[in-house]
Amino acid sequence: MNIAILDFGSQYAQLIARRVRELHVYCELFPWDAPAEKVLALQPQGFILSGGPASVYEPGAPHLLPYVLDSRLPILGICYGMQALTQALGGKVNPSAHREYGSAIVEPLSPNPLTPVTSFQAWMSHGDRIETPPAGFTPLARSGSSPVAAMGDEGRRYYGVQFHPEVRHTPLGPEILRRFVIDICGVTPDWTPESIISQSINNIRQQVGGEKVLSAVSGGVDSSVATALVQKAVGDQLVAVFVDTGLMRQGEAAQVIGAFRGVLGAELIAVDAADEYFAALRGVTEPETKRRIIGEKFIRIFETQARALGQPKFLVQGTIYPDVVESAAPDRAKAARIKTHHNVGGLPEDMQFALVEPLRYLFKDEVRAVGEALGLPADLVWRQPFPGPGLAVRCLGEVTPERIARLQSADAIFTGELAAAGLLTLNPLSPTPSPEGIGDKGKGSSGEGTSQAFAVLLPVRSVGVMGDFRTYQETIALRAVTTDDFMTADWARLSHDLLARVANRIVNEVPGVNRVVYDITSKPPATIEWE
Repeated sequence: MNIAILDFGSQYAQLIARRVRELHVYCELFPWDAPAEKVLALQPQGFILSGGPASVYEPGAPHLLPYVLDSRLPILGICYGMQALTQALGGKVNPSAHREYGSAIVEPLSPNPLTPVTSFQAWMSHGDRIETPPAGFTPLARSGSSPVAAMGDEGRRYYGVQFHPEVRHTPLGPEILRRFVIDICGVTPDWTPESIISQSINNIRQQVGGEKVLSAVSGGVDSSVATALVQKAVGDQLVAVFVDTGLMRQGEAAQVIGAFRGVLGAELIAVDAADEYFAALRGVTEPETKRRIIGEKFIRIFETQARALGQPKFLVQGTIYPDVVESAAPDRAKAARIKTHHNVGGLPEDMQFALVEPLRYLFKDEVRAVGEALGLPADLVWRQPFPGPGLAVRCLGEVTPERIARLQSADAIFTGELAAAGLLTLNPLSPTPSPEGIGDKGKGSSGEGTSQAFAVLLPVRSVGVMGDFRTYQETIALRAVTTDDFMTADWARLSHDLLARVANRIVNEVPGVNRVVYDITSKPPATIEWE
C-alpha cells in the first residue's frame, strides 16, 4: 500500500516524500508528466501533488494528467498542486493581490477529516490563490490573504491546501499528512526497517540467483548497510572490495579494513589505487569532470578484480534516494541536476556489471534504521557521511597528493577538536533546521553536535605574515551542519572559542595554509558539500 507523489517542480518535493516515509508508508516521487503506466505500477492508494514555481495559466505550465482523476483515488494538492487540481476540475485560480511568503495563521472554517479544529501556524509560498473552488468542494480553512487556504470534497476524497505541510514551519503538518495518508487513503503503515530488510533480501536473491557478487565498500554508512544486506541475502556469494583511492580522511583506510574484517566478517579484498587516481585527476579542476573520472576509475578497478575472481556479474553499490534525485537529467525542467553522484550519473556506459542497489529508494535516516535492525554497531551506523568521490570534491581545484595531504591534516584537526568537545556526533532527535534557512538561530548550537563536519581546501591564495615573513598560501574553509534528513541543513552555531582554536592550530600545524574561514550557508541555497 503506497502513495504516489507527483512533482510539479517544488523545491520541497523530496520533503513531502520524507514526511510520508516518517509515517511508515512507502511512497515514490514522480515527475508530473510521468507515463501513467509507470506511476500506476506502484499501485498507489492515493496521490499527493507537490507545489511548484509556475502559474497554472502560463503557457506550457504543468497540469494534472487525466489518469489521476480517472483512478478515483484520494488526492491531496499542495500549493501549486491544489491550483492544478482546481483548474482540472473547473474551479478558478487568480493572482493574489497580496502574495503570501512565510509564516501565516490558518483558521478552520468547518470540522473536516484533514485539518485541525483550531487555528494553526503554516508556511505559505504562493502568488496565486483559489478564487472559486471546483463544484463539490467546500472551503475548509482561510488565512489572511487566502480565503481558501484549504478545501475538500469529502465524497471524492479530494483535498487541497495552499500552505506547505511538509516543512517544519508548519508544526501540525505531519498530522495533516497523517490524516490524509492513513485516515483518508486508508494506507497501513507497514514500511518498517524489518519489512525493508525482508523485501530487500527477496529482491536481491531474485536478482542475483546463485551468482558471485562484488560489493564496493568505503566504510561509509551507505556502502556498509548495502553490503550487510547483500551478505544477509546471499552469504558467501559476496566478496567485498575496498579501494584505497588516496582520497580518504587521515588514517581512514586502515580503519575501514579493520572494521569490515572485524565487524562484518565479510571476505574483503583491499586495493591500493592511490597512484592511479592521482594520475587520472592530474590537471582536472572542473567538479563534474572529477566525479566522472572517479566513477569510471572506480568501475575499471572493479572490472580488474572481477576478472581475478572469475568475472562476477553483479556489483553492489550504496546508492540512496537523494543520490538519484540530485543526479536527475538536466533536460528535465521538473528536476534540475544539482550534481552528478559518482555512483549514479558518473558510471561509464560500457560498464560490465549489473548493479545491485538495495538502498536506491531509501533516505539516509531509513538506511541508518535498517543498519541498526541488521545489528551493525552504532559507531558504524551513525558515523558522519563521507562523499563517494572522497576528498576530491573537498579539494577544490586540482587534486594532487600534496594538496590532499594538506586537506587531510586540516580536516583531522577540525574533526578532532569537535570530537574532544563532544560535538562530532549525529543527534537524530535534535530540532530540524528550516528548509528555507530562515530563523531558528539556536539550531546547531554547541549542545546539539553536528550532523556533518569537514574541512575544504580552496584554490585561493592570500597574503599572510608568519614570523615576520610574507606568506602567500591557500585557504581552508570549515563546514559544519545540523540536519535530520540531509535533504535540508542549517549551519552549526559552533562557539567562537572552538573555531579560534581550530583556526590557530591549522595555520600553525598545516604547511601551505595561512587563512581559515567558516561557511555559514544553509542548504538550500547551498549544498552541504562544496563540489
